[in-house]
Parts: sequence; structure tokens; C-alpha cells
Amino acid sequence: MIMRRGRIGRPGLLGTVARTAVVAGTASATANAVNRRSQQRTAEQEAFAAQQAPAYQQAPVYQVPPAAASPDAGDDLVARLEKLGSLHASGALSDAEFAAAKARLLA
Repeated sequence: MIMRRGRIGRPGLLGTVARTAVVAGTASATANAVNRRSQQRTAEQEAFAAQQAPAYQQAPVYQVPPAAASPDAGDDLVARLEKLGSLHASGALSDAEFAAAKARLLA
């Protein structure tokens, strides 16, 4: 009985294609796993940073009461404008708040 043995030596075309497919599949599976892990780490870091960030707090709005009509309203108006100017210069009032308060005083 003659027994035929398989091919000896270098693999044929089909063997080469099969080996290439296995190597390529393994490489793409590994690359996909690395990408997924990287995305997961990034998402975890962003969530942690969001928890650690202080909540946004709005700056207090300073309101100046309207000027009351009195006999010496001119002196009072000047004093209030000077007070507004000093608050603005010290940084307690922003430019927009200063302009709004000045408009209310002069109206």
C-alpha cells in the first residue's frame, strides 16, 4: 500500500494565504482592543475632571438703589457717582454693571 504524504518544504499558495489571514486578523484584533481601552481611559479621565471641577458660580450683581429726590440731590448724585467710580476702580463692579448703575443714577 502506497501512502501519500503531504507536501514537504515551503507551504503552497493556500497555506501562505491562510497564514497571512491569521496574522492580519490577530493584528487588527489587538489594535481594536488597544483603541477601545484608550477611549475608555479618556472617558474615565474626562468624567473624573468633570467631578473635580468646581461648579460655576455667578458673580454677585450689585444694585444701586434709585436716587431719591431731595433738595440737595446734586451733591448726593455727585457722591453716588464718586462711590460708583471707586467701586469700579477697585474691581467690585464690572464695566457693564458700572454703566448700568450710572445710567440709573443719571436717569
